[in-house]
Amino acid sequence: MAIFRENFNRPHRSAHTNRFMFVSHLEGALSGTTLSAGEQHTTHEGRPIIVRYDLDRVAKAVSRPDLHARADTMWKLRELLPVPTGAEVSLGEHATPILRCNRLGARFGLKNLWVKDESSLPTGSFKSRGQAIAISMAKSFGTKRVAIPTAGNAGGAMAAYAARAGLEAWVMMPEDTPVVNQLEAWLAGANVILVKGLIDDCGKLVAAGATHMDWFDMSTLKEPYRIEGKKTMGLELAEQFNWKLPDVIVYPTGGGTGLIGMWKAFAELAEIGWIAPDRFPRMVAVQSEGCAPIVRAFDQGKRFCERFENAETIARGLRVPYALGDFMILDAIAESQGCAVAVQESRIQEWMKTATAAEGISFCPESAACIGAVEMLADDGWIQRDDHVVLFNCSSARKYADMIDLDLPKIDPADSLDWDQLRSAFASKH
Repeated sequence: MAIFRENFNRPHRSAHTNRFMFVSHLEGALSGTTLSAGEQHTTHEGRPIIVRYDLDRVAKAVSRPDLHARADTMWKLRELLPVPTGAEVSLGEHATPILRCNRLGARFGLKNLWVKDESSLPTGSFKSRGQAIAISMAKSFGTKRVAIPTAGNAGGAMAAYAARAGLEAWVMMPEDTPVVNQLEAWLAGANVILVKGLIDDCGKLVAAGATHMDWFDMSTLKEPYRIEGKKTMGLELAEQFNWKLPDVIVYPTGGGTGLIGMWKAFAELAEIGWIAPDRFPRMVAVQSEGCAPIVRAFDQGKRFCERFENAETIARGLRVPYALGDFMILDAIAESQGCAVAVQESRIQEWMKTATAAEGISFCPESAACIGAVEMLADDGWIQRDDHVVLFNCSSARKYADMIDLDLPKIDPADSLDWDQLRSAFASKH
């Protein structure tokens, strides 16, 4: 657990403790270099930076029973978040539900399949979590202008939280980004630019413009705090499962911030004695065969990825040809004895319909890919019948309405209708 646990027992610095809650320092995720929490950072030597806490102080300051009296929101376990008291930029981030899916589980021979549904968060996806923390921290450092490359949901979320904070926002997204994502960023007052290319092409433009435009780069893992927001998924999940984690977590992985964040959350909870240190879930990173750099590196036994050329998938959140935190994702998979799988691109819409029709949960394409991964891993026996399995629905189908192919029958009320034929036609689809 080198990245997530190795340095927890270092002597903690007390500087800035009052302002930055229980944060002790920041740390280069690859080098382990200690950095001050009292100044704004992007990356260290081109790689992500992670937040460290004085976990001894956290353990003394809060207990599990204390949480019962607190509002059921993303901010519930404040001692493990970096935002200074009173500096929260919030749109009302509630804890998201964990839903048992018996019918869907039965299709794969599983008794304990659960979905954590992130679609009801303020901006309609799990990106609310990361942006709430990142924008809060950016504002606390006096930032006035922020910019982000996005596959869709992150840009809309950043625009919304920047608007809430009174910051100027710039959003660069591939020109084929779903229209809903374009609209939500524009409505929130962001300067939205469509780019002929993929998200990493957008990222290059954001990086190139930083000096000229004096904006802070909010790209995935190019600042330390989006991980801390995504970490709250793991904190919530642990409490929802009464501090006994599931056997398997199946997660759609583009930039991988959520997978990294949850693994960090579990390590921190174990360190303060709230969960068993030897009972972590096996982490499954799910990608489409149309863009699978993490899967390719995992299959080759590598810790770092190469760029995935000609990336294409309907699941725009998975269309990330190169992840800056590749080694953090692959370390978490290895440490958990998990795996990385690529599913058939051609079946993603099918899995969206299958899962949504089975449970009434509006599955986005990225999470539909997770349905395919569960099917594959259950068939292979990697997931066992009695395993407790949680997959994340990170958004909803509604955000992708312009990308779904529909061919629905039409009826003219003036024509006579053969009801038996109509019933038979629809029965054949079920």
